[in-house]
Order: sequence, then C-alpha cells, then structure tokens
Amino acid sequence: MRFDGWIAGIGTASGTRVVLGHWPRSPFGPFSDLMVEEADGHRVLLAPTRETADFVAATYVFDEVRVVPVRVRVTGRRDWSVSAPPLELRFRTGRRSLTGLALRTVPGRLATGPGWLALWDRPARVLLGARTHAGARSGRHQWYGARDLHPVTSATVVRDGRDLGALTPVEPPVRFGAGSTPRRPCLVRVTTHVAVAPDRRTPGAAA
Repeated sequence: MRFDGWIAGIGTASGTRVVLGHWPRSPFGPFSDLMVEEADGHRVLLAPTRETADFVAATYVFDEVRVVPVRVRVTGRRDWSVSAPPLELRFRTGRRSLTGLALRTVPGRLATGPGWLALWDRPARVLLGARTHAGARSGRHQWYGARDLHPVTSATVVRDGRDLGALTPVEPPVRFGAGSTPRRPCLVRVTTHVAVAPDRRTPGAAA
C-alpha cells in the first residue's frame, strides 16, 4: 500500500510535539492527518474521516482519536497553514538542506525500495534520529522513502486559542510507533509503503 506526500515534525516550547502527514496520493485519495503528543505524554490523533482514523490508529499508538476536519493550504510552496480543530498550525520552510540535496540525487525507484531503505536504516537513525523502516501494530510493517527535505524555520501552534510557544526541536522523540521524525524540525517529501497482513487488508494511510 503506497502513500505519496509530506511529513512535517515540529516541537514547541510548551513541550507539545506535532507531526503532520499530508498525502495528495493514497488509497483513500488526498487527505491529511495530525499526530499530537502533549508534554505529559498524552498522544492524540486528528484524522478527517472514521475510515482514515481507524486505519492510522491500527498502525500507530494513541491515547485518544478524534475525527475532525483537517484542512491544509500551501502558499508559494514554503508557507503551510493547517486547521484541525482544536489545533491550528502554521509553519514556513527554508531552502533545501544539504540532506535534501543528497536525497534528491537518489533515483525514485531506488529511494523507495525496501532493500535500499533497510540498508540506510541505521545511518538514518544516527544522522537524523529517524528510521527508514519499522514494524507497526496489527502485524504491519512500514517503509519510509525520503525524497527531499526542507528545514522548518518558523512555526506557530495554537490549541483552543492558546499559543503553545516558540519552535523547538522535536524532543523528546514522539512515541506513536517505532519510527519518529528528525530531531530538527523539518518537512520531508516521502513515499511510504505499509504492508498489511492479508486477513486485515483495508485501504488506509500512514502518519
């Protein structure tokens, strides 16, 4: 099961960390979702439909799942606005990093192949603090084929009308599953594959 899109990881001074998954192409069609881990460790999924919520919750671990409208708008490729009541997120990305330049040199078919991703899992954990593949709930397995990377240079996260503070590293790492996002806030272009046990195969999406 293949999903093409973007993952953004953002930390805040309040201790809340937010992971956006924006999927223009997926078995569900275009959709986005937000994973939020609060300072006390409470993990919340915000997904746009019951179908996507059920699939993501069967792949990752949450303490609370909410079905809410999730809307994403991108202006000029660098400015992102996300609305998922009760959370509002705005962030801006900078120029492609050296890591992003390196990722773009790898041919797409190779960059998303399980063999290549298995080879780069350990270096990715050391350099980025993120894995390229990992087991998941319900007997599933995921592969993350990064294709590009831009740093997040500024961000505002508001929940229930309260600003959650300045942009910080994504620290401690989020605990939605075996994978995480890089410590430095960034936006990653990614192709994700999710292997689902045959007797549990349903359309769905990752992160």
